Amino acid sequence: MPKYMFNASYTTDGVQGLLSGGGSARVAAAQSAMESVGGTLEAFYFTFGENDAVIIADFPSNADAAAVSLAVSASGMVSGAMTVLLTPEEIDAAAATVSGAITYNPPGN
Repeated sequence: MPKYMFNASYTTDGVQGLLSGGGSARVAAAQSAMESVGGTLEAFYFTFGENDAVIIADFPSNADAAAVSLAVSASGMVSGAMTVLLTPEEIDAAAATVSGAITYNPPGN
């Protein structure tokens, strides 16, 4: 199953909800949302800095990952970015394809 990373940032209202319900409640909510489309939560960490949380999850498809991302963003309490994570083997396969089958003409050539 494809793996994804979601970097989340809470709005002011989202932080108030986090303070009210606690971090475990946010993890449970994320897990429930993912499971509703056949996904699984691998890891959920709260962070310092630009983002407030980093979530690693598996989803059956890009559409399922996008659906959860859209639902979370539509709440107005969280903004973030979903990133597809690739295994080293997937990069090996991509590199083999590049060297054997793709012809590319860079700009200016």
